[in-house]
Amino acid sequence: MNFNKTSLPGVLLIEPKVFSDSRGFFMETFQRRLYKEAGIDYEFVQDNLSYSKKGTLRGLHYQYPNSQGKLVSVVYGEVFDVTVDIRKGSPTFGNWYGIEISAENKRHLWIPPGVAHGFYVTAEAAVFVYKCTDYYNQQTEHTILWNDDALSIQWPVSEHIVSAKDTNGTLLSKIPEQNLPKYQPSLITY
Repeated sequence: MNFNKTSLPGVLLIEPKVFSDSRGFFMETFQRRLYKEAGIDYEFVQDNLSYSKKGTLRGLHYQYPNSQGKLVSVVYGEVFDVTVDIRKGSPTFGNWYGIEISAENKRHLWIPPGVAHGFYVTAEAAVFVYKCTDYYNQQTEHTILWNDDALSIQWPVSEHIVSAKDTNGTLLSKIPEQNLPKYQPSLITY
């Protein structure tokens, strides 16, 4: 596996080694030892799967407290995946990183705790899977408005389907400081 740094501290683009032949392909999607060597030393406690049709935009979500780190991938279709650094004190606070991940390119994205996440489905449909480092907690879930002008995210949006929860998200500048995670550079080892 190749672990590649991105423009946001701690967010990693992971490219698995894929072994293909006339029958299909094989790849490891997770191996604890390799992830630990890359600095991702977390216990995953929950796996999630979502199906979304073309034009669906989900996010931008995060939990605080009990922030979730997420290891995300797409097993069918394609999405434009977005992370936003919302960690107080981070040198990239308010910056975003976006990348296409798909069943075809087989990329994974590691999103550390304290980073908001969302995605937009660019294919006819997408099946999105992710491992989480903490349990879902509705009481600590927050939603940042996906089209917050201050973030200037370049979504590949022509038409979009957004839930009521995501449509009513909060501008990052309006989120009380006590509802934002703190940047901890000591936890970033890669």
